[in-house]
Amino acid sequence: MLSFLLPVLLFPFLACAAETILGVFIFSRHGDRTAKSTPPAALTTLGYRQIFNSGTYFRNRYIAPDVASRIVGVDSDVVEQSQITVSSPVDTVLMNSAQGFLQGLYPPVGSQLASDTLRNGSVISSPLNGYQLIPIGSTTAGMGSEDSAWLQASSNCPQAILSSNEYFTSSDYNNLLASTGAFYKSLTPLINATFGADQISYKNAYTIFDLLNVASIHNKSLSALPLLTDSVFSQLRTLADHHELNLAYNSTDPVRAIAGSTLATQVVQGLGNTIKSQGKSKITVEFGAYASFLSFFGLADLLTLPDSNDSFMGIPDYASTMTFELFTTADASSFPAVEDLQVRFLFHNGTMDENSKLTAYPLFGQSSTELTWTDFEAGMGRFAVGGQKQWCEACGNSTGTCASVTPSSSSSSGAGAAGSDSGTGGGISKAAAGVIGAMVTLAVILGSQAAVMLVAGLRVVKKNQLASRAANENGVGEADERKV
Repeated sequence: MLSFLLPVLLFPFLACAAETILGVFIFSRHGDRTAKSTPPAALTTLGYRQIFNSGTYFRNRYIAPDVASRIVGVDSDVVEQSQITVSSPVDTVLMNSAQGFLQGLYPPVGSQLASDTLRNGSVISSPLNGYQLIPIGSTTAGMGSEDSAWLQASSNCPQAILSSNEYFTSSDYNNLLASTGAFYKSLTPLINATFGADQISYKNAYTIFDLLNVASIHNKSLSALPLLTDSVFSQLRTLADHHELNLAYNSTDPVRAIAGSTLATQVVQGLGNTIKSQGKSKITVEFGAYASFLSFFGLADLLTLPDSNDSFMGIPDYASTMTFELFTTADASSFPAVEDLQVRFLFHNGTMDENSKLTAYPLFGQSSTELTWTDFEAGMGRFAVGGQKQWCEACGNSTGTCASVTPSSSSSSGAGAAGSDSGTGGGISKAAAGVIGAMVTLAVILGSQAAVMLVAGLRVVKKNQLASRAANENGVGEADERKV
């Protein structure tokens, strides 16, 4: 028994001859869900299985005993809470996906490992065969994102919303809106229970694709409808990919990719915690919407790769993952010096299983898939938005949580601060400035929402009117989808 335990006990002091994984940051999309156009969206049983399989894959890659890429010093069976950090937006689809992923990452340990002996000698076993409880931190960014048809609606960033709206006035958008009009109208019998006649066009490319994609997976009656051929579905997917990429990223307007900029900061912070803790913090897992993937792909120069059309130009499939490995090829008998640390970026489109593999890609236009920590941190720093102050300034927010970190609209450094233009010498009080800032921010948000509703042809209707229309139409709608 001692000979078996010795390698484990001495493990932190052992050197690795080749490569040692010190920590990882995993960013994952949720599993299969119901359609966004029939909220509230919900994780399906298929989605639960997909995300559980993904967690199991990462367990077998980084955590299970005796695997080649096992994270140095990680606890393989019973989770050590200090080694793992998990977060998700307050969103039922994403939060539930995070829980399912963790069940695969650290499965139940059985009654023997999950039991306590009390002072009176009685033995208490954990419920659910030793089900392991791992806290999931909630993030404000992306709240309710899976119930929002538009990816910027949950960003809380007015400047990003305005930037995305600019796509709806571009020549690219208007050309596709005109050239694909007949194509989308041909789909009317399939979607008229959910979309009005004025909504069936390229302006709703993603939500139309999303509805039919969900139906193609779950709705048995769809197979009897000849309209949705493989070629039609492929065209729907291509148009939705193009539509959403242009809403998530623009090379000349970085704020449009605020989701990717925020993610970049979180990745550096997650791996940075591994470095600062000298390897005690090992695993960071975060769940988010597809907008973060697309934004990051653009910011990190992944769209310019030769195979970018296959890997990065489209909406990632359910349970897709981006992984950042922190590793060293130096002596790992103690935690390596910063100059001996390297980072590798890996991506897999879709859910993971025993036949899947992560593929490494070069970041920032580099030729190598391996970057020194210093180069990686500098590359991410080119577009990362970190800290409340920087985020507030980038998004143009000056109220709420941003009020304490953004400059006041008026100076308070003496009598001359009021300026001579006011005529009164009194200037604007902080309270008045706060009210004005709140009204401006509210006007921006309401104006953005109105613009989206106008462009997308959306309108406010009573719930009973929607239910009545869905019950009387023959297309693929809420009534059909609720059956599966």
